[in-house]
Amino acid sequence: MNKFALTVECKSQPGVVAAIATYLAENNCNITDSAQFDDMENGGFFMRVSFTCSSDLDLAKLQAEFADVASSKNMKFTFHDETQKMKVAIFVSRFGHCLNDILYRWRIGALPIDIVAVISNHDDYRDLVESRNIPFHLIPVTKETKADAEAQQIAIIERTGAELIVLARYMQVLSDEMCTKMSGRIINIHHSFLPSFKGANPYKQAYARGVKLIGATSHYVTSDLDEGPIIEQDIVRVTHAQSPSDYVALGRDVESQVLARAIHAHIHHRAFISGNKTIVFPASPDSYASERMG
Repeated sequence: MNKFALTVECKSQPGVVAAIATYLAENNCNITDSAQFDDMENGGFFMRVSFTCSSDLDLAKLQAEFADVASSKNMKFTFHDETQKMKVAIFVSRFGHCLNDILYRWRIGALPIDIVAVISNHDDYRDLVESRNIPFHLIPVTKETKADAEAQQIAIIERTGAELIVLARYMQVLSDEMCTKMSGRIINIHHSFLPSFKGANPYKQAYARGVKLIGATSHYVTSDLDEGPIIEQDIVRVTHAQSPSDYVALGRDVESQVLARAIHAHIHHRAFISGNKTIVFPASPDSYASERMG
């Protein structure tokens, strides 16, 4: 049996769910998980369906045959092979906690991805990355070399076929051109509970304000710094007794978990961008299961 997921976006209207279910039933497909949402604010409809089917149905056939059904409702749709691992490039600077967490989850199968490159503007994590047989690319960035550095990064992304770029505490602002070129394909982790405390040193800002909660936010990257559609967030409590250094230390775990959950949502095609927001459907059964422990 083949395992696929179908994602659909269109205008909210009667008959969309029925059309999808009818097509799958007529092709002897068994729906194993389904989620849908009508965005009343902008009139959009979003749906994700997981299903199994016989081995004679492949992606190309599904995509071609469903086109007529989709055109009747003006659906934007894609079929995904749920056994195919998404190719991911990771960008990192000198904070390694998110990178280490991703590598661990990748190694045990909790994040079923194909890491095709790790790109950094520092050499700190070369040994760690290469010990996992993952290509490491050192591309220093200065104000004068930024354009050339991004050209090198884009060349690596295109050569490796990376479908998702993860900024795992990559401390460089991407250009408007790169953000536009890869819209919806770049995920960042920001060490703050956005929209509060944007930009540099958010923990220091939070400490100065005497907050009782600090958090982390993973979002899609846009040309507006720290303004992209939010995918995942979480928090940890702090008190007056904690120092700014404590905030940083406590934040590491939250950042790692939030980024991992955002990556999980994206690679399983559960996150949909709707204006400046996202619709993130719950995970399908068994999608968190690891291939091995430890």
